[in-house]
Amino acid sequence: MAHHLKDLTIELDEKVGTVAAAAEALGKAGVNIEGICGFVVGGKGVGHLLVEDPAKARQALQSAGARVTGEQDALVLDIEDRPGALGRLTRKIADAGVSLNAVYLATKTRVVIGARDLEKARAAVGEGAASHR
Repeated sequence: MAHHLKDLTIELDEKVGTVAAAAEALGKAGVNIEGICGFVVGGKGVGHLLVEDPAKARQALQSAGARVTGEQDALVLDIEDRPGALGRLTRKIADAGVSLNAVYLATKTRVVIGARDLEKARAAVGEGAASHR
């Protein structure tokens, strides 16, 4: 079943328990995390969350002290679990002149793509690519 998924960019304070608090708040609100990545930049926790209900997720995250700094549609594609698969996929998008602003795995075989021109990215990967909206 296809879902329309959103990628949220969040910031957290870099201290013990902030990720746990955000994840617990999402769970309590009934928001499923479809994909996640996070890292520390300049003393701040920065992350991307893939969710189906961005309004509910935003409210839950803010209640836990997280700052939602961005929201965009996401292209979620099936990808082979083999060396070179991501390179082939992103090369098609690059050759179409599309700049990516987010790339992360949602599962072992699903990649999340964020781009300024998502429709052009979708067209670049072709009709054969299985996509989840």
